[in-house]
Amino acid sequence: MFNSLSGRFLILTTVFVFLAEVLIFVPSVARYREDYLLSRLERAQIASLTLLAADMIDADLEEELLRNAGVFNIVLRRDEARQLILSAPMPVPVSQTYDMRDAPAMLLIRDALSRLVTPEREMIRVIGTPVQDAGLVIEATMDSAPLRAAMIDYGLRILALSAIISIFTATLLFLAVRVLLVKPITGVVEHMQSYAAAPEDARRIIQPSASVRELREAEEALQSMQTQLTASLRQRERLAQLGEAVAKVSHDLRNILTSAQLFTDRIEQSEDPAVRRMAPKLVNSIRRAVSLCESTLAFGRADEPAPKLTILSLSHVVDDVFQSERLAVGDYDLTFVDEVPPMLDVRGDPEQLYRALGNLVRNARQVIMGTGKPGTITISAREDDANWIICVRDNGPGFPPKARENLFKAFAGGARKGGTGLGLTIVQELIRGHGGSVDLVETGEEGTVFEISLPKGALISQV
Repeated sequence: MFNSLSGRFLILTTVFVFLAEVLIFVPSVARYREDYLLSRLERAQIASLTLLAADMIDADLEEELLRNAGVFNIVLRRDEARQLILSAPMPVPVSQTYDMRDAPAMLLIRDALSRLVTPEREMIRVIGTPVQDAGLVIEATMDSAPLRAAMIDYGLRILALSAIISIFTATLLFLAVRVLLVKPITGVVEHMQSYAAAPEDARRIIQPSASVRELREAEEALQSMQTQLTASLRQRERLAQLGEAVAKVSHDLRNILTSAQLFTDRIEQSEDPAVRRMAPKLVNSIRRAVSLCESTLAFGRADEPAPKLTILSLSHVVDDVFQSERLAVGDYDLTFVDEVPPMLDVRGDPEQLYRALGNLVRNARQVIMGTGKPGTITISAREDDANWIICVRDNGPGFPPKARENLFKAFAGGARKGGTGLGLTIVQELIRGHGGSVDLVETGEEGTVFEISLPKGALISQV
């Protein structure tokens, strides 16, 4: 119990309330001492007035008056004359004198604490002002022992009452915390445990119901996190299934393409000039398809190969990309512009750069052809001291807002209806493998611009 939130609230509340009562205890005891002494002075004044009214009383009556007043002698000053009214033998001499006329609070507190910590019996003289203007000053001598005993008794009653109030207050707070905090928190914990058992089950996502604002905000944040996690797990499962299917298809396709490579020698020996001119392109296409299938199988084994870096002519790679895309364009009015400097060499993997640029150009070509309007796709390049920068520009309609938010996320960043969004994800992974980056520089009605940055340094990050 005491390790729980409500149990600790119970203990802390009891302690804090008790401390507050203790702070009140000191001035309360000082006030009680003041009232005690003033009451003794009032009794002494009544006894003195009795004597003054009777002129003469016997010794027994005088002793009774002093005993009822709780004092040993009474001195009353009237008309500037100090007169001993009543007196009795004192067991010990007077050791302390207290003037109760306009005594400051701190002095009263100090005297009260001093009396509590002084167990020795003493005779004290108390000076005060008579009530109802019955004189100028009244003095009474009394024993300190009854005063101290009364103060201790009062203090114990105050402490007992403080303890009862503390426990009662703490119990109420304990019940309130149980209802308002602990029970809702326990419900959230149970939801979390239930969700952890089957995070793919959307029915286990928490539904905010707390009336306390802070708890409801926590529930809403937990609901958002669980919703995103469930969606991510479902997408991951779909990707795993898709990866398994692609790996199987790639395995069989690789075997088919390997057989197709065996026929390329005969095609190259053809006497037809058009066939001889297209044969190298066909051979390169088949070789790239086999390489892609092998890479897909490697990816299915979570073993993406590092790029094989070499110095290559970027213009040759761009020319191969444009040649492949021109075949897909046919008679459509789409222009490919190569603005790469012919002598510009870059460091990279030729196959991976071909795939990266091919995906960007293919995306641009499909978007432009989807509009039914003429278009232009331009690849340019430049370099600085640290990087080679490749720019792919088109005059298409640009990316919609939703696609911009999930640009490089698989199955989420497609720019056209029916697109998977895998193209840009592949581009990003390939360029990151070179230690570079790919960024969307601008997009809109005037077109879209992507920039690929390849570092000139030798450090290459692995994906």
